[in-house]
Order: sequence, then structure tokens, then C-alpha cells
Amino acid sequence: MNNNIYTIFEQHFPASREAICIETPGRVTYSYAELESEAARLAHFLAALGLQKGDRVAVQVAKSPQVLFLYLACLRAGLIYLPLNTAYTENELAYFLENAEPALVVCDPASEELFERIGKTISLQHVFTLDANGTGSLITASEDTTATFDTVQCNSDDVAVILYTSGTTGRPKGAMITHGNLAANGLALQQTWQWHQQDVLLHALPIFHIHGLFVACHNVFLGGSKMLFLPRFDAEQVMQLLPEATVLMGVPTFYTRLLEQPEFNHSICKNMRLFISGSAPLLAQTFEEFQQRTGHTILERYGMTETGMNTSNPVNGARIAGTVGLPLPGVEARIVDENNIPVSGDTVGVLQVKGANVFKGYWRMPEKTAEEFTEDGFFITGDQACYNEQGYICIVGRNKDMIISGGYNVYPKEIELILDEFPGVKESAVIGVVHRDFGEAVVAIVVPEEINTPPNEQAVISELKSKLANYKVPKKIIFLEQLPRNTMGKVQKNILREDYRDTLL
Repeated sequence: MNNNIYTIFEQHFPASREAICIETPGRVTYSYAELESEAARLAHFLAALGLQKGDRVAVQVAKSPQVLFLYLACLRAGLIYLPLNTAYTENELAYFLENAEPALVVCDPASEELFERIGKTISLQHVFTLDANGTGSLITASEDTTATFDTVQCNSDDVAVILYTSGTTGRPKGAMITHGNLAANGLALQQTWQWHQQDVLLHALPIFHIHGLFVACHNVFLGGSKMLFLPRFDAEQVMQLLPEATVLMGVPTFYTRLLEQPEFNHSICKNMRLFISGSAPLLAQTFEEFQQRTGHTILERYGMTETGMNTSNPVNGARIAGTVGLPLPGVEARIVDENNIPVSGDTVGVLQVKGANVFKGYWRMPEKTAEEFTEDGFFITGDQACYNEQGYICIVGRNKDMIISGGYNVYPKEIELILDEFPGVKESAVIGVVHRDFGEAVVAIVVPEEINTPPNEQAVISELKSKLANYKVPKKIIFLEQLPRNTMGKVQKNILREDYRDTLL
């Protein structure tokens, strides 16, 4: 039996491969037959280049159907797909390439010279381009390749994807996601969300992220269904297409922006079956306002880069604001105290999960991997949680100080390390504060070496922009004489969050 996730997708494709899989805003469509043939063509091309099972393929490109063909090609060829946020800077990209050592990079044409330069330091073999229109040297070079390919045999524990996630040390970690992880999570979501072939997904998420690539696209592939594939979220465009869709997946920002549109109402949503929210906490106010405006109750779920989805509110049954529901089929979840003893009721503890969805470990970081698991095999999420009266899980905090801005994880330490090297900065603390649009936004608290002559705020921000993706850059920098500390000398970020919680409102 071949446990390659592509083989599992293929088993769920519609009987008639002429059925549409992808439709773009220009009404350009791609059938399942084209999906198969284009993935086969690219897989054959990659294999002909000499890439072998387990080689990494790094991809930093704009969203297009051709990126999905490339992703499926990597799966078919047994290669490890490494999607990179299009906002990453040269400094960040150099680390990822050095750490992952990809055999091939696919990038936007404007970034080709950049990757060629970085690649010289790691003996990168190949750089190809792919633009937002689905054209580039990758497509040109592979267009005469045969459109047949025998999908490579993979075991469930073979790595399919590496996704980088920053950590408290500031050093990003590559989470190794296996073919088995992807299959287990996708099939559990199919069951829980009652996905069927007649569903039409309105896809407006990025596809370098677990939400847009795995949760969204995998449900479509496993359902043999169709998606309306938008390059990005645009509230007006989404409203125009909602009558043709049955499911929308989004981050909370999607829903707040839809609610800002005066014409957004019940009739626009009458064909919809599910509105799903994740990647960041959904405010109860947004949940209730959306329900009143549309008659639909948003379904909130919870997942992580390392685990895929873990819990979900039900399709049939109460969906409760401020909760992320119950564990998915095949997932065990428990909330424990500081002694690793399970708690009950509204007692807050650390959420731990276990199941076939949980990742294999961090790329080339066995010690870090070991730290994140308990002796009995539970992954320590780092999220603080409790149960409500119905037994649903509520995420109440993050004990690793992580910030979620617009659905993207931001780890303060990564920013603090750069701030602390800036001339005139003695020390810093980075926090997340409430933001109407992004949920949370980054704010930096800086102690200057000379309080009367602090560094220029814009100069500091410019330095950060040159080294970090834009969503990690602080929206504001606040200068203080000293940071609040406890008796052990640890910076009390809880005090800073409380003092500056309304800074950006």
C-alpha cells in the first residue's frame, strides 16, 4: 500500500476527472484531469533534474493554481515541500535555506538574483521562477515534459512538508509534517465538517501557511469538490462570490472586514453551509455580530503548525463563542497543571495533544523535539486552556508570549534579538496589543542607553523592516526608563500588556 498523501487524494477525486477543481476570478478553470496531468508533468521534470526522495524544494511565490500543481508534484515525487511566506526578507530566507539545504528553489522572477546569491553559500543546485500569472522559467522548462508519472512509494512517517515556525529562542524551527500526519488530519476534518463533493470552497487564504494549504486545499482534494481560488482576500470580491460558494475559511480579520461592508447581509450568504474561523482567536463580539447580520454561526477550530487541526466546534450542535470545541476524531487532548496532572472544569492549565496528526519533530533539532513531548507521548502546545460547562475547550492564553497578528504567529524573542543589537538600545520587550483589524499587533518597549536621547523610532523600525517580514515589525515603539521585573529579575510582560493594551485602538 502506498501511503503517499497524493495517492489518498487521488482515491477521493471525482469519478469524472473532467469535474472542475479550481476556478479563478477570471473564470479560468482547471479540471481534476488537468490537476493530475500538470502535477505529473512537474514531478517528471523534478525527477529528471536528479532530485530524489527526501530532497527539499523551497518555494516563495505569489498564489496561483500552478503553485498547487508544484506542491502536488513534490508530493508525487516523494520530495519535501518547503513553503515560505512571501513577506520574508533576505535575512530570514538565508537562514531557512542554510538550515533546510534545499536542492531546488522556486521564486518570483524579481527574487531570482537574491536566491542565486544566497544559494552560492549552500551549493544550491537549481533556481526556477514562477509568477502570479502562473508563468516563469519553471513552467517554460517543463512544458515539453511527459504528463505521466508513477507516484513514489511513501510510508506514513515519511516527511512530506517542512513548515518553519519561530520559537522563544528566536531561532526558527522546521516542523516535519509527514504523509501520515496530513492524511489523518484531512480525513478527520472531512468527517467532522461533513464535507461532500457538492461543496464549493471560497479560497482567499495564502497557501504558504497550514490554514490555506492543508486545511483548505486538502478538504477540497479529499472531497473531490471545487474551489473558487482568489489571489488574496478582498471583501467586495468575496461578497460577489459568496452566492456561488458553500464554505468560507478565514482568519478573524476576514469576518471583521466583511462586517464593515454595509451591504453584507443574510441574502448574500443564503447559499452558504459553513463559515470557519481559525489561526487566531475570534472575538465574541465578532461572533455575535456575524450571527445577527447573516443568520450564520461561525465555526471556530484550533490547530497549530506542528499538529494541524486538533479541535473543532460541531457542524450539528452548539457552536459557542470563545471556545474551540471538542477534539477531532483520532485526537486526544488534555489540560494539565504544572505537575502534569490533568485538571477539570474551569481550572486553567496547559493544553497537550496526541494523535496521528502530530508532527514527527523539528528538522535537525532532536533535543528541541524531545523537550516538546511528555514521557507518554503528548505534544505540549504551550497554550493555556480550560473547559467550559459543556466540556468544550477554551484557549485562554499562551504561556510562550506568542503574538498572533492577522493569523500569523509572531515570537517576541526573534524581534528582541535584533532590537537589542541596535545602537542606543539597552534592552527591549516585545508584546502584542489589541488591534481592531489584526486581532493583535506588535508593540516594542525599549529601554535606551540614554533616556534623554533615545534612538529614532523610524530608524529602528526601518532596521527591523530590513530584517523581518512586515507582519513582525512593531507598529509602535515605546521608550521607558526601565522594564518591570519580578523578584527573580524576569521581565513582567503581563504588566506591559495591561499598561499598553489600548495603545493602537
